[in-house]
Amino acid sequence: HVQLVESGGGSVQAGGSLRLSCVASGYTASRYCMAWFRQGPGKEREGVAAIDCDGITSAADSVKGRFTISKDNAKNTLYLQMDSLKSEDTAMYYCAASFQLPCLGMNERAYDYWGQGTQVTVSS
Repeated sequence: HVQLVESGGGSVQAGGSLRLSCVASGYTASRYCMAWFRQGPGKEREGVAAIDCDGITSAADSVKGRFTISKDNAKNTLYLQMDSLKSEDTAMYYCAASFQLPCLGMNERAYDYWGQGTQVTVSS
């Protein structure tokens, strides 16, 4: 069965950087969609960035220019490079995968598989 395991979260001061990783396993499909979502304290889960099976990316306006999504197909790993972190980026971050094409970006309902989450805390 498909498993997604995130890592790389932690505590950092505002202006700092973190890189999240998500290792995927248990699938054979060569084309799939992946994304990062987050849920801050007292907030609903929201899309952060997505990457489709052709490597085309999209990002939420709140993180554009600061966060970069990428994936290494050889390592079955999804990344989220987060720079210039702000206190409002504090949240649990989740990676998600979908094998249903076409990819639907940061539409949460399009994703069938989710990781357990990794906590990011940014102090000002």
